[in-house]
Amino acid sequence: MDYLEKYSYKPTDIDAKVADVRSKIDAWKNKQVWCQALGMIDLTSLTVSDTPTKIAAMTEKVNEFSGVYPQYPRPASICVYPNLAKTIADARYGKEIHITAVGGGFPASQTFLNVKIAECVAAVKDGADEIDIVLAHNSFCDGRYDDCAKEISDIKAAIVSVNPAVHLKVILETGALPGYEAIATASFLAMEAGADFIKTSTGKIGVSATPEAAYVMCECIKAYHEATGKKIGFKPAGGLSSAEDASLYYGIVDTVLGSEWLTSALLRFGASRMANNLLSALEGKEVKYF
Repeated sequence: MDYLEKYSYKPTDIDAKVADVRSKIDAWKNKQVWCQALGMIDLTSLTVSDTPTKIAAMTEKVNEFSGVYPQYPRPASICVYPNLAKTIADARYGKEIHITAVGGGFPASQTFLNVKIAECVAAVKDGADEIDIVLAHNSFCDGRYDDCAKEISDIKAAIVSVNPAVHLKVILETGALPGYEAIATASFLAMEAGADFIKTSTGKIGVSATPEAAYVMCECIKAYHEATGKKIGFKPAGGLSSAEDASLYYGIVDTVLGSEWLTSALLRFGASRMANNLLSALEGKEVKYF
């Protein structure tokens, strides 16, 4: 299928469009935006040294956040490997703290589909509210788009059979895709197959999120919404750490998609260091809370 033709979309002048957002960045470099961005973070720990003790302590920090900083929203979710979802479920004070689990053979998506499904289902049964999977590049880059889409739709069907409210985010790993048209094709494919969010990157390869990839993805979300009426969320992740990063990607979403997307229901930041850096920007001094 030619997804770009179907949605009458072609990525044009992307570098210039990003440069224009950068030129206007002061509009989004302020405490109001940083405060909103704090509440859009998927606070992430995806390291080889993650343990239940470490993740429980991280969850306790989120539990206590509103008591320490009542003037700011706490992060939208805590993002971990699937075997640690239950640790958060047991430690969180309430379900308003969402659990995001990466699954489906994260970060390379190089395993059997039945294994991917089983992993994602197990995470949902353990309490995950959101599942982040990686686009199957082994199908996509071979041009087997139907196979690639089927993986997404099969995983989505399996997890919603356990919890109809669970959300599926599909990571495109844009740094491994050969150009803007491939990013656009992957965006439309993922959305059609059942993604509730499309996400830039895993943070596990050399090229992570870029503003240019984000701009293309947001334009695709807009075109898909215009064609179907469905609102798909956007999540930049990988390499984001500063308040300035938050301002730039927030500005891209505001420019392309508008204020309706400026909510944690439709915009998330995948980050581990950004929360402390946003708090530092808001407080005007270095903060190392998380």
